[in-house]
Amino acid sequence: MKIAYCVEGSADRAVLRGLRDRWCPDAELVEGRFRGSRLPRSQISKECKILTQKGADLIIFLRDANLENWREVLRADEAKCPPELQHRVVFGVCDRNAECWLAVDPDHLAAKFGRNRADFTIEDPSGAVKAAFGLVGFDKEQREPHVAAFVAAAPLGRWLHNKSFEHFYDQLWDRSKQLGCRLENLRERQSQQHP
Repeated sequence: MKIAYCVEGSADRAVLRGLRDRWCPDAELVEGRFRGSRLPRSQISKECKILTQKGADLIIFLRDANLENWREVLRADEAKCPPELQHRVVFGVCDRNAECWLAVDPDHLAAKFGRNRADFTIEDPSGAVKAAFGLVGFDKEQREPHVAAFVAAAPLGRWLHNKSFEHFYDQLWDRSKQLGCRLENLRERQSQQHP
């Protein structure tokens, strides 16, 4: 399987790699044209067509909402997807940023890095998360495998408390049934942990 993607930054790409490593490790990742910059909505349709021509079975657009409402950003992005390609496209919009997804379980993150839980419970923990993972400076791309490994082993059922991640997961869950990729049922796992 070939998964194409467009993301905004290192944390976003590392999150996607971690999810791929966890759920579909044999899938090939193909980076789209817009990594590292905000994908203009006007280019979503064109990018979908280009990535489909490159043989993508699944196309993922993952961006940060920053200070916008993530649901509004999502709706605007989805509206630009060509109807004939909607079956192979997943849009993810991180409520604020991908670092918020990484910090959604502050106890797990704090234990991983031997830091105080309070470092990751602020409104925007981006700075603390980047510092913990070393996603700063010119060599931040070299740190992405550490973030991906964290995501691959994280208790993701707890991430469902973040509504933007929950929406992203639900889309991936639906597509996994069509593509033959084995995603774990996070809702089932969560209900077993909290009867």
